[in-house]
Amino acid sequence: MRIARFSHQDAIRYGIVDETDLVVLAGDPLFAGFETTGVRVPLADAALLAPVIPRSKVVAIARNYRDHAAELGNEVSSEPMLFLKPNTSVVGPGDTIVLPPQSQRVDHEGELAAVIGTIAKNVPAERALDYVFGYTIANDVTARDLQKTDGQWSRAKGFDTFCPLGPAIETEFDLAGGAVITTRVDGQVRQQGPIADMVHSVAEIIAYASAAFTLLPGDVILTGTPAGVGPIAAGQTVEVEITGLGVLRNPARSA
Repeated sequence: MRIARFSHQDAIRYGIVDETDLVVLAGDPLFAGFETTGVRVPLADAALLAPVIPRSKVVAIARNYRDHAAELGNEVSSEPMLFLKPNTSVVGPGDTIVLPPQSQRVDHEGELAAVIGTIAKNVPAERALDYVFGYTIANDVTARDLQKTDGQWSRAKGFDTFCPLGPAIETEFDLAGGAVITTRVDGQVRQQGPIADMVHSVAEIIAYASAAFTLLPGDVILTGTPAGVGPIAAGQTVEVEITGLGVLRNPARSA
């Protein structure tokens, strides 16, 4: 089942994607379930929004693909390397990535994102996927120069608009189904790699993170990016595609 958050007639709603329509839900499915209202809205008449706005945090993992770690001259960590992005960095499909004046190099990082559906604390890896509501696409936008000079990553990863999510949440995504992440800039392929190449699995990441802090419904887990990260410039459009999840498309402009 594919769940979208959307705007229609000045109201924000949730719906189940049914081919060319949205079947409107009675409320946020993370808390109200999948009760429908009987109303259908054509997708063409709706504006898709970020499918979730995390209540507390976006948890991300660095260097989770060996080839990406190598391209930046880094080693792969024996344990997941976590950092946080603020929920104010989240934007939706079609929204603009704003390139801040503080940075001279902003990079794209296409990633698989897991959306937490149930409060998770000290979750064992063998049960960790039970706490996932579904999966979507993310772009972990990064001010690469600030990441290097700051020594810690909060600013470089946390600017407003630096976490596009979407276009929808797929509740039945198959992690073992051979899905591939592809990132394009103005149609040119920059990144491409199977999610099977992750060093630490989604379950391992959730278990590791939940041992440190409680994960809440709506929290988003970014699972790392394959090789090929590179700069984006004002006027360009970034597309991140994951097999089975669709395409997340965002233009970039200067602040």
